[in-house]
Amino acid sequence: MASLETPPPERAVPTAEEYERMQASPEFAELRRRFRNFAFPMTAAFLAWYLLYVLLSTYAVDFMSQRVAGNINVGLLFGLGQFASTFLITWLYVRHADRKLDPIAKQIRDELEGAR
Repeated sequence: MASLETPPPERAVPTAEEYERMQASPEFAELRRRFRNFAFPMTAAFLAWYLLYVLLSTYAVDFMSQRVAGNINVGLLFGLGQFASTFLITWLYVRHADRKLDPIAKQIRDELEGAR
């Protein structure tokens, strides 16, 4: 059965010089800046949160073993919070990339490869 979709346009293969020129461009610098403005603070926050969990688990055993409800204690909630924060950060990054990174990356790719 034949596909009803049109095939993607052919794209040029950029040369090394074109890549170097694009890497020095303001558009590429903006793309890097936007990525770093999200990635570095988010990484620092997550590592601090994880370190807090490890330190509390090691040095505040009584606090972490306090029961909250039934067999659920503070340590279990902190551990589950690690998973929740990982999913939250992933969702935030995808949203950030869709809004702030992908449009610039598409513009750079289109300029470099230019549909024929």
